[in-house]
Amino acid sequence: MKKWTVIDHPVAHARLATLRDDNTQTEDFRRALGQLGLILLQEATRDIETKARSVRTPLAPATAKVLSREILLVPILRAGQGLISLVDQFLPEACIGYLGMARNEQSLQPESYLEKLPLRLGRYEVIVCDPMLATGGSAIAAGKRLKQLGAKRIRFVHALASPEGIKALRKVFPKEPIITASVDDCLNDKGYILPGLGDAGDRCFGC
Repeated sequence: MKKWTVIDHPVAHARLATLRDDNTQTEDFRRALGQLGLILLQEATRDIETKARSVRTPLAPATAKVLSREILLVPILRAGQGLISLVDQFLPEACIGYLGMARNEQSLQPESYLEKLPLRLGRYEVIVCDPMLATGGSAIAAGKRLKQLGAKRIRFVHALASPEGIKALRKVFPKEPIITASVDDCLNDKGYILPGLGDAGDRCFGC
């Protein structure tokens, strides 16, 4: 199976340029992150299963395709919320659960502080959303927790990824799709992606 998908779309490239630019202000950063999220989610749902359904148009019966399962978006707070901020424009039917995780700056490991998820996760197509796949710690912790709670189908969506983060995530989740807009050069000694775009949460929410 392909290790990951790096989307190649002109608008995605343009939005990523806005996100990287140190001169981009909070309002424009937030808008660009949400717009990039829509492109990433379109790719992430490309191969989701559908089923046939009979509908009636104003003129005649027709056979249509609908989603076989419900979609559950799980943004990792807080930055993940920015990635799905415009999701109503593409997936208004999606359920949204939340995992709150903060990185311990000494250990670089995620620490959980909030969990709000629906019951019976096995009935969903679960999409974990987090702008940055840096060390991979938050995505791995989220994926493990979702599996523990019964999730059977998980996808990971990130605006940016590091080679180290992809390697770490793929080691724990060898088959689950990873979708990103860029795989950057490396991590620095503080675990941040280079060249990256800075702290996505701070830049998205202004503090």
